[in-house]
Order: sequence, then C-alpha cells, then structure tokens
Amino acid sequence: MVDIENEYIIDAYESFLGNKAFPCVAAKAALAKEQVQCFVADHMACPKDDTAILQFLYAFVDRYREATTSFHSAAVVFKGPEAPGEEAFEVLLWQRLQMLIDLDAALHLYDHRVSNDSSSPEFGFSLKGEAFFVIGLHPRSCRPARQFAYPALVFNPHAEFEKLRATQSYEKMKDIVRKKDIAYSGFVNPMLTDFGTASDVYQYSGRQYGDDWQCPLKMSHARPPHHSAP
Repeated sequence: MVDIENEYIIDAYESFLGNKAFPCVAAKAALAKEQVQCFVADHMACPKDDTAILQFLYAFVDRYREATTSFHSAAVVFKGPEAPGEEAFEVLLWQRLQMLIDLDAALHLYDHRVSNDSSSPEFGFSLKGEAFFVIGLHPRSCRPARQFAYPALVFNPHAEFEKLRATQSYEKMKDIVRKKDIAYSGFVNPMLTDFGTASDVYQYSGRQYGDDWQCPLKMSHARPPHHSAP
C-alpha cells in the first residue's frame, strides 16, 4: 500500500534538489541518474525507526557497491519536529547518528579506509564498513541551501569524494559548488573546508562552530588497525 504522505515528502525532497538554484552539483547528478534513495521516518527524536533506518542504509550500501556509475546519495527525512531551531536540530542529529553507529558496531567493522577519530581530517562516518559524509537539512538552517521543509540526514559515500580527488575532478566541482552557493546564499559557508584538510563533522549540522567545539560522537567500534585511501 502506497503511503501518500511519504510519497509527498519524497517528491518534495527531489524537487528541493532539482531547484535550478540549488548549488550542490553532485546531488543534482545523483538525482538526474535516479541514484537518490529516500527513507521517510517519523519524529527525529524518537528511536523507534533506528533499526529501519539502518536497514535502509545497509541496502543503499549494497546497491552502491554494485553500481558502475558515480554519484549516489541516501536521504533519511523525518516528519518531525516541524521546524527545529539550529541547536535543537544539532542535538537530534548527533542523537540519531550515535544510535546508528552503536547499532552498526555490533554487526560490522569500521571502514578501514578512514579514521574513526572524529577530530581527524581522515574521519568518515562508517556504516556496514562504508564511510559516509553526512549533511543535515532543516527548515531553519542558517544556510539557505540546507533549508528543506523537513529535518533530514543525507548520507554521501566518502569514497566518491576520494575518486573525484584522484581524477582531479574534485577541485573543479568544488569551485562550481562554491560559486553557486555564494549566488544562492550571498556568502560562502564559513564552515566549509577543502576535502581532507579538516574533519567533515564540522559541516554535518550546518551550524557555525568556534575553535573549542568538540564532536559529541562516541565511537563504539574498535579502532581500525590501519586505513588507507581506496
């Protein structure tokens, strides 16, 4: 049976990505190739959907690993809260990510290609042995490009950024995105850093942090014995 509300939310998310002014060209490429997967959960503060979210992301990992094309993305969109403030959204973001990584630690090893130290420039958020770069969206974000109508967590495979960097495509894409973001938002994201020069966690929530901020994630996985670029 089709859930009409869920279909509406998924359509709204795809329309958000498809907006001509939306700056992320990688997300647009994933949408054009029909490689954006969506899961609609209930309230972001409630843990009841955590297992279902994890299974959705595991299925996404399986499809991604079998794919021969680039640009894949998985979005978990929450029906509530309707319009959390930035601090409230950030608390919920780390709660959900902590629960996911705790569940995953009982089943899988950490992706050996990245660090599990959230302060490391080589950090990646690992599920089923696949590292992700996570982006938070919500209607009251300070970044216009992140102001989606619902709270959402978007999981982008870390290895795709490494592939872009290895083929010298990353710099070109980065410049395009930054120019589009300035046009869309009026100024560049102050938390934006070049891939691999600082931990990605500073960009997860969209908030601007001071130098004393520390990521609240507590890693449940054993530390990988080593990591290296794919």
